[in-house]
Amino acid sequence: MAATTHTVTNQVPPLVGYDVFNADRALAEGVERHSAPALLDVTRTELTALGRTAGSAAAQEWGAQANEFPPKLRTHDRYGNRIDEVDFHPAWHQVLGQAVSAGLTDAWGRPGGHLRRAAGFFVWTQVEAGNGCPVSMTHAAVPALRVEPDLAAEWEPRLTSHRYEPGLRPAAEKAGALFGMGMTEKQGGSDVRANTTSARPLDTEGEYLLTGHKWFCSAPMCDGFLVLAQAPGGLTCFLVPRVLDDGTRNVFLIQRLKDKLGNRSNASAEVEFDGTWARRVGEEGRGVRTIIEMVAATRLDCVLGSAALMRQSVAQAVHHATYRSAFGGELIDKPLMRNVLADLALESEAATTLALRLASAYDVIQSAGSGDGGGTGDATGGDADHERAFLRLAVPAAKYWVTKRCTPVAGEALECLGGNGYVEESGMPRLLRESPLNSIWEGSGNVQALDVLRALQREPEALNAFLQEVGRARGADHRLDAAIKDLLTELADLTGIEARARRLVERLALVLQGSLLVRWAPPEVADAFCASRLGGDWGSAFGTLPHTLDLASVVDRARPVG
Repeated sequence: MAATTHTVTNQVPPLVGYDVFNADRALAEGVERHSAPALLDVTRTELTALGRTAGSAAAQEWGAQANEFPPKLRTHDRYGNRIDEVDFHPAWHQVLGQAVSAGLTDAWGRPGGHLRRAAGFFVWTQVEAGNGCPVSMTHAAVPALRVEPDLAAEWEPRLTSHRYEPGLRPAAEKAGALFGMGMTEKQGGSDVRANTTSARPLDTEGEYLLTGHKWFCSAPMCDGFLVLAQAPGGLTCFLVPRVLDDGTRNVFLIQRLKDKLGNRSNASAEVEFDGTWARRVGEEGRGVRTIIEMVAATRLDCVLGSAALMRQSVAQAVHHATYRSAFGGELIDKPLMRNVLADLALESEAATTLALRLASAYDVIQSAGSGDGGGTGDATGGDADHERAFLRLAVPAAKYWVTKRCTPVAGEALECLGGNGYVEESGMPRLLRESPLNSIWEGSGNVQALDVLRALQREPEALNAFLQEVGRARGADHRLDAAIKDLLTELADLTGIEARARRLVERLALVLQGSLLVRWAPPEVADAFCASRLGGDWGSAFGTLPHTLDLASVVDRARPVG
């Protein structure tokens, strides 16, 4: 019997059936800005295809199911044999398989690969962020493995493959492979030099047996892992395969899966090594130095991942306000809601623009190294040396700031949907639970701030490159000019520098974002950002922008239509 009182009205249609890439003007314009002209058509084609898939109802359902049915650990088979396997819902394999086939682990060996891969990572994260862990680890392992040319020759073609082949088999039998990472131990956390896992050398050069416990091991069903352990010569990096060449399983004892706040589709584990076979990567005692480029690459993915979560949060909020009526009209036309949406949109666009700028720098460096000349467009204005020095300071600063802005953006966007946003079916709680992760992963806020101080104290060329970058916008906006001047004053005073490191890094990131938006964003976006974030005409919550700004244009730009 139908309920006569149950008439559904004024509900918002789901945000599906759209092109996630082309509907995001800041993203699409950034790709065009940084792409080499010869690569632009192929880049647009592949990102449009991925964007349409990401916006489809099917892909959105994959993401929801992967979270609703999280992975399960099976330590033993029915006969009592130790197998240490993690079972995933089929939706997880759909999401991860699409990521691999779209080239999201393939950046280092193709022209413009970092920008193309970064934009794709940004798009696909909006389907489900959990797959970003194995995708990011696999991508970032390549520069570490290149320290050992023989290992790189063996593994790099598998890691950059567009073939997804799940299951535990010898890597040599697979057309594509994935990598995880095991660095963190319970006694040390971010202080990896305190690691106690030991590595005993075998008679064969470069081979060791590991013994120890890893408190956080990412993506335990991957084919290989980069691990830090104490060798006779000090902390060293090792490659640990899950399955050995003869088909036997390496000793990789999964003790439990972590019960996490968010990122629930992805498995994170505690593992024991007990005579686990490994190959050395780099020299003994130089483990941190070996993985440093891997860390930089994964930190950039934290920026991209947070920017993507912000974009999806804002897209959902603007979409809701477009179709929802209240108090005699659509929410999007109400001045106060428009202020909130515009404020959120500014945060999202600033994060997107900064993330793409960082990705383009990697392409400049790679293009110079390969001599192919096809890495990037002209928008950066830098050469390889400038870009390398710029990244040294900009990556940790961006990682600190963008990842920290993600949670308040997700929370405010959820509130734009009201009670509807607080229920699981809206998808907003999943975004909110995911939002703190990237601020913790690959070093929390204090670690990033201290790394910035380290760069300022030891690598003056990094600050010079940073100041050259922001200086390209000098004279275009008086609030940006004043912020640059204040930043220089802050940098000149080293009193109590560690205690105020967060304040300094925040200013570095905001000035950099402001300079990029002044150069490349529409005037209404740059004006609003500089007035609020740099000029101080802003409150302590979103929705406190000056009412005299062109907020309607800012919101319209963020509307997810394409």
